Amino acid sequence: MTSAAEQLKILTDGAEQVLPAEEFARKVTEAAEGKRPPLRVKFGMDPTSPDVHIGHTVVLRKLRQFQELGHTAILIIGGFTARVGDPTGRSATRPPLTEQQVADNARTYLDQVRKVLLPERLEVVDNGDWLGPLGMSDVLRLTAQVTVAQMLERDDFSTRYREGKPIALSEFLYPLLQGQDSVHLRSDVELGGTDQTFNLLMGRQLQASNGQDPQCILTMPLLEGLDGAAKMSKTSGNTIGVDEDPAEMFGKAMSIRDELMVKYFRLVTDLGPDEVDGIAAGLGDGSLHPGQTKRRLAREIVRMYHSADDAEAAEARFDLQFKEHGIPEDIPEFVLGPVLSWPVAALLADAGLVSSRSEARRMISQNAVRLDGQALTDPDADIPVDELVGRVLQVGKRRFVRLRDEPGAHPKS
Repeated sequence: MTSAAEQLKILTDGAEQVLPAEEFARKVTEAAEGKRPPLRVKFGMDPTSPDVHIGHTVVLRKLRQFQELGHTAILIIGGFTARVGDPTGRSATRPPLTEQQVADNARTYLDQVRKVLLPERLEVVDNGDWLGPLGMSDVLRLTAQVTVAQMLERDDFSTRYREGKPIALSEFLYPLLQGQDSVHLRSDVELGGTDQTFNLLMGRQLQASNGQDPQCILTMPLLEGLDGAAKMSKTSGNTIGVDEDPAEMFGKAMSIRDELMVKYFRLVTDLGPDEVDGIAAGLGDGSLHPGQTKRRLAREIVRMYHSADDAEAAEARFDLQFKEHGIPEDIPEFVLGPVLSWPVAALLADAGLVSSRSEARRMISQNAVRLDGQALTDPDADIPVDELVGRVLQVGKRRFVRLRDEPGAHPKS
């Protein structure tokens, strides 16, 4: 049995804010001592894109810690709120998503989220089930509980208002809808990133207005992406996806800036607080080598989402590519098909090395595209198939494909 003091140490490790701290400590202590049921801990994710990256897992892993200590995790897949769009941190209104887009994204979210959360003590719900049926009288009752002045206290809203940028009324509704989730689920604690503090406090306010014991709030730091500056996000292109190939995942982790290693160890790995403190001390006094420590971080990340064997193989592949300047043997192949030539931008996109032809042109302009080690510099080049067969096409440091001919497509005369 984990004591209340031990639980508090685990649950607050890495957290940015606990509000109110004394109330949170009381709830955890009462639950640990059997004086109240296990806590109902809520976290909502709007499926606005199909991918989950390790920046998302910062809060998911904290939710798992609550599960491991016997509390109930409530994961909200925001089937309704995703269609409204969270305005947090945005300088313009988010384009609305269709119901079908949200449903498609939600399916992939769940598959990826289950790589982090335990199946036990987990409730997965969709807020469309209770927000969708709300009538106009319900919406009026909800909006009457908050003033416009309160909404304009939000930094992003106040900034846009001062700058004369539009704020849709639906954006004002978003914090209220998120708060209504807390009322409906009777949550004891809500988790979120530091950028979600206003929305989380709204849930606390609405619970109090509805005669409930208000939830406590625990916020986690935002994780910087691979560029070391912006928050990890698909928009910034600085992510490590939980569904990515082990080699890609390892290579990306090795590009994390040295000064962020301890933060990554603390927020996205299984290492406990004391062990992370030891790593921080070792890096500080020079007893741990930064390069070897980063390798350990990369192995930990790959192991969590794949396996220890995959982590070992990914490290070996990394060494082959970067230490020995070699090309891995097990790279995927791309069949060139029954054509006489390939426009290089189309080839890169169709082979899956880039997401689009515009990205292909950008990578070529950055001198990041090579054919058998030789840089391709002309984005408009049209390369004959005979000059491509059997060669290796490469983008950046980690993306390779071997080009092969389709049998019988180009018979020799």
